[in-house]
Amino acid sequence: MPTNLLPDYYRLEELYREAQTNEEKIRYLEEMMAIVPKHKGTDHLRADLRRKLAKLKDASEVKKGSRQTSPFHIDKEGAGQVVLVGPTNAGKSALVAALTNATPDTAEYSYTTWTPTPGMMEVENVQIQLIDTPSLDREHVEGELINLIRRADLILLVVDLQAFPIEQIENSIAFLEERRIAPLRLQERYAEERGFIFTPLLVVVNKCDDEKADADFAVLCELIEEKWPMVPVSASTGRNFDSFKRAVFDRLEVIRVYAKPPGKEADLSRPFVLKKGSTVEEFAGKVHKDFLDSLKSARVWGSATHDGLMVSRDHVLQDGDIVELRI
Repeated sequence: MPTNLLPDYYRLEELYREAQTNEEKIRYLEEMMAIVPKHKGTDHLRADLRRKLAKLKDASEVKKGSRQTSPFHIDKEGAGQVVLVGPTNAGKSALVAALTNATPDTAEYSYTTWTPTPGMMEVENVQIQLIDTPSLDREHVEGELINLIRRADLILLVVDLQAFPIEQIENSIAFLEERRIAPLRLQERYAEERGFIFTPLLVVVNKCDDEKADADFAVLCELIEEKWPMVPVSASTGRNFDSFKRAVFDRLEVIRVYAKPPGKEADLSRPFVLKKGSTVEEFAGKVHKDFLDSLKSARVWGSATHDGLMVSRDHVLQDGDIVELRI
């Protein structure tokens, strides 16, 4: 059923998108709600406007009683903070909803996400934080969104396979580079530039729902000039979620290490997460800060030449190692 919206509604929507403060956004949302016709065709739209209005009012209440006011200030949790960015309708919100316990707003029309929504994704007994973000839009750029992206450990650029994906990729990369955020693999290109942040980037090609879409993805890989690392997924069916999770884990460049108390079995459900290249000494400090000074010896199962080998403090650990610390 058509929504039959008046021109005044679209004018208010544009003013809302350009608004710089919560107070302005609340005013325009209230005016938009007042002129939306009430019939079945606008049920979803009116519900979406109510959700946005409630979020903005909640944020305004927080601002009155706390300095930590911005919804863009999200503390890092888990093995890494991963932001999903890209054009509108690419499926960022749908992916976060499908892969985590978060419930971001999702809809078939454009610009349903106005504030970031975090959720936790489990990958082989490790929790990784995914953050849904507003679409990259040159006409309305939140400075706090750019700061959120700059703080991230990994950027997932989500594009729609069925809607000019090469153009989406190129435009999104250019958008980020204009704001001095560049993929890590281009670090040498901008070696002489000041103020750049270099972050690992993975292109997530959404709406690869079936085998026909797999063929389209293969064509995309052949046609795109810059060979970006890409993974095909389907937010609606869950296709390739396992390979997607593994790709995210690998690009965070972390390892899982398990602690084995002397005389006991290691708890393989609770790994310690460290950066690749971490040593036994760094692992000891992660277990307990006092272990750095009191550590007498360590034995390793996994990366050692044989299980239970006594190793030095500077032994470099590998993913899945089990370590017994003696103090």
